[in-house]
Amino acid sequence: MPDSSIPHSPDSEQDTIPEDLAIEIRKLAHDLSNALEIIVQTSFLLSTTEMKEPASDWLRMLDSGVQKALDINLALRGYIKDHTPR
Repeated sequence: MPDSSIPHSPDSEQDTIPEDLAIEIRKLAHDLSNALEIIVQTSFLLSTTEMKEPASDWLRMLDSGVQKALDINLALRGYIKDHTPR
């Protein structure tokens, strides 16, 4: 779930991200998405194997952390979209 404390629409020109900076931030968010996708897919593949404790607990911890990172990345992308000129 995206962080509700991040405003989603700019209240003034001051809240707008300059286009050159927005382009760089979008690139970084995209690269982060790609890296997270590798972790998600690897985690899924690991979940198809038989694991003994505590490894299965570690996999659940990994999945929880990855989901949080995905939510943060989604919130970041939304913030960028809402705060750049259209």
